[in-house]
Amino acid sequence: MSVQRERLEADVLIVGAGPAGLCCALHLANLINRHKPSGAKPELSAENIYVLEKGREIGAHQLSGAIMNPKALAELVPDFQKSAPLDTPVTDSAALLFTKGSALRFPVTPPPFQNQGNYVVSLSRITKWLGGLVEAAGVNVFKEFGGAELVYQGDGIAGVITEDKGVDKNGKPKDNFTPGYELRAKVTVLAEGTRGSLTKKLVAAKKLDNINPQSYGIGIKELWDVQPGRVQPGYVAHTLGWPVPTSMYGGGWIYGLSNNRVSVGLVIALDYADPLFDPHAAFQTWKTHPFLKKLLEGGKLVRYGAKSLPYGGWYAMPRTYADGGLIIGDSGSFLDSQRLKGIHLAMKSGMLAAETIFEALKSGDTSSKTLSAFPKKIEQSYIKKELWHVRNFHQSFSHGMFPGFVHTAFQQITGGRGLIDPMRAHPGHEAYKKINGRPAPERFKGDGKLTFDRLTDVYHSGTRHEEDQPCHLRVADTNICATKCAAEYGNPCQYFCPAAVYEMVKESGGPPKLKINASNCVHCKTCDIADPYQIIDWVVPEGGGGPNYEGM
Repeated sequence: MSVQRERLEADVLIVGAGPAGLCCALHLANLINRHKPSGAKPELSAENIYVLEKGREIGAHQLSGAIMNPKALAELVPDFQKSAPLDTPVTDSAALLFTKGSALRFPVTPPPFQNQGNYVVSLSRITKWLGGLVEAAGVNVFKEFGGAELVYQGDGIAGVITEDKGVDKNGKPKDNFTPGYELRAKVTVLAEGTRGSLTKKLVAAKKLDNINPQSYGIGIKELWDVQPGRVQPGYVAHTLGWPVPTSMYGGGWIYGLSNNRVSVGLVIALDYADPLFDPHAAFQTWKTHPFLKKLLEGGKLVRYGAKSLPYGGWYAMPRTYADGGLIIGDSGSFLDSQRLKGIHLAMKSGMLAAETIFEALKSGDTSSKTLSAFPKKIEQSYIKKELWHVRNFHQSFSHGMFPGFVHTAFQQITGGRGLIDPMRAHPGHEAYKKINGRPAPERFKGDGKLTFDRLTDVYHSGTRHEEDQPCHLRVADTNICATKCAAEYGNPCQYFCPAAVYEMVKESGGPPKLKINASNCVHCKTCDIADPYQIIDWVVPEGGGGPNYEGM
């Protein structure tokens, strides 16, 4: 279908309105608004910064625990405490070892689990607040627009094409068809979050990979209203042990918010061996532990969500610059996998990208030579210091929890080096072992009070997609699903997806066929990451579709 597209020109185009993208936009706007031009060069303007947000509102797709280290925000908005929607400061940091029937609190909380000085926040509300500051600074924010394709000019990035709207599930224009825009920019910043669809294509096309492939985890979370007195605001606990097998890497969190609200979740590394393992079922089982059951009993589930996380760290960070483009935030692997902290690193990466872009725009040169100042700024910031100390952390757990603890003990002593530096990693999906005829486990149903099935949880995510639109989950060869994958791995997409998107359905006595319930998708990208044959491609759906994480 040949489409005539409206073309818009900008100085800077930022794809993604999360913490990284918004802080990049706000810092750049502030630099421009304080700048007094000299000479005949065109005057810079904050109005020539465009930000794309695929959600219905800023914050709608922002899911996080969330514990925020405020130091990057304090640099950007020095008086942030006066207006930022900070729920509560952390008042207690605990580390708990779970067995099936007991919880043992560590007598001394290990440093990675200490959170004094940090805040328990709703990342959805923080980004919505930041979005207001960005718009007040004069930046143009386009909601319900996703970046569908990169635009290249020569060897460089020249912008993006947004997704077409009003296309039916067969790819034909409906009466309300509107073609996507061609947005051209001198610098395009990819701030798409984990496993960004444009970032993935750019890294592959330009061979920007580091020495390790990216490693990922999936975090599954619920927000509850609990009975008064069950949890203190600012109480933060991280759990190790049951029900996560010792052969896997993962653990839980409990964050006390104000007004008798609590965030509970389980994060699992997506490099486990059992293709029939079900992270959502593990999370629901985790909630039946006596410690959690006592906390949640008599309460009410408010919200549900799931999100993937980049675990690979420094050695999995792609090259973050190209001609006309930068990669920031989770798209660039700016997350401390030991502390599970990435908000402040994403913010700081966005701010350093803004400083790089500002100098490039002033000089009139946005080539990779000029934009290569970005990783140099990263090297000189606390981002490098924090990530360098945990550069081998996640790789240490590739053979299970106990070897991981041995490696990390040496890493603590040696400033992150450990016994092997660099420790190499493999893509997580390569860890699957074949099922050899093992029957499929019974699906987790839940009791409807403390534990829930996937569809009930998806309902609480506020997810909404237009039913009559092209499927944004593209499977290159569904025959593999019905034959090779079914026999070798038992179709793990039915288990690793936390939103019941993928089903193998038998029709009229024939072989099972893959059914994709795309309207359930909560945009966690786990399918794109964990599919053993790498034939699932997550692309942006029609703008506005997806979860609504208000309050998360």
